[in-house]
Amino acid sequence: MDILAKERKVKELEKQISALGEGEVVEKLKKEIARYKEKEMTRLTAWDRVLLARHGQRPTALDFIQYMSPDFIELHGDRLYRDDPSIIGGIGTIDGVVFTIIAQQKGKTLEENLERNFAMPHPEGYRKALRLMKQAQKFGRPILTLIDTPGAYPGIGAEERGQGHAIAQNLLEMSEFNVPIIAVVIGEGGSGGALALGVANKVMMLENAIYSILSPEGYASIIWKDANMAPKAAEVMKLTAYDLKEFSIIDRIIMEPLGGAHFDKLKTFQDTKNAIMEEFSKLRRLSPTELHYLKNNKIRNYGFLQRFNYDNLGGIKR
Repeated sequence: MDILAKERKVKELEKQISALGEGEVVEKLKKEIARYKEKEMTRLTAWDRVLLARHGQRPTALDFIQYMSPDFIELHGDRLYRDDPSIIGGIGTIDGVVFTIIAQQKGKTLEENLERNFAMPHPEGYRKALRLMKQAQKFGRPILTLIDTPGAYPGIGAEERGQGHAIAQNLLEMSEFNVPIIAVVIGEGGSGGALALGVANKVMMLENAIYSILSPEGYASIIWKDANMAPKAAEVMKLTAYDLKEFSIIDRIIMEPLGGAHFDKLKTFQDTKNAIMEEFSKLRRLSPTELHYLKNNKIRNYGFLQRFNYDNLGGIKR
C-alpha cells in the first residue's frame, strides 16, 4: 500500500470517528489512528516521497511566497519574447530583508496548470529569471529560488527559441554571482529545468521533495522499457532529500509534518522561512569573494562526503 492509499484510509477512518461524536471509546479510537499514522507515515519508500512531492494538495511556490513575503511584487517578461507564467519572479521582504525571489509555479486546478504549463518553463522563463538575478547582483540583493518542476518544457517552439542555451546561460551566470543565493526544492526538482535555478550557496529540500536527472517513469522507460517500474527506479535513482544530503548535493533537509506538507501548510511555511533566514544569517557574514569561492568549490565537489565550515575559510583572500 503506497502513501496515498494510507492517507485515504486515515482520512476515511477519521471521518467515521468524527461522526461518532464524543466519548471514551472515541478518544481511544483517535489515539489508535494517531499511532497508525505515526507508524505508517514515517516509514516511507522513495516512491512514496515521489507521490508526496506530486501531491495535488501540496503547497505551491506562490503559497510559500504569500506567507513569507506578503509585500512581494511580481515582475514580468524577459524583454525578448514574452512573459512565462510557469516562473514567478519579483522582489519581496522576508523578516525585513529584501530578496529577489524566483520560483517555479504549479497550478492547483487543471485550468491553472494549463496556464502555468504544469510548471515546465520555456526559455523565456529562464531568461526572465536571469534578468532578475542580474538585477539582484547589480544592487547586492540576496536571491531566493523555489524549485518545483518536472523539467524544462521540451516542445519544438521552446527548442527553437533556445531552451538548452537559456538553461546553460543560467548555470554559467549563477556560478559567477557573488551575492548570497539560497535554493529550496519544495516539490519536484526535475533535471536541468530545476538545476537552472539551483546553482546556489545553500541548497535545501523539503523532506518529501525529490531532485533528479529525470522522472522515475522516464528512467524506467529507458532502463527497463517499462514505465510501470517507476517505483523500483525511484529507489535506484537516489532522488530523496536523505540520499542527496548524504552525497552533499544539498545542504539541509527541512522536515515536513507527519503525512506531508499538505497536512499542516502553515507549519511547513514557517519551518521553511526559519531555515531560509538561518542560512542567510550565516551567508551575510561572508564577503562577496568568499561567497563566490565557496559556491564554486561546492559545485566542484558534488558527490563527495564533505562540508564547508563557515569559520574555516583558509586560503581565501579577504
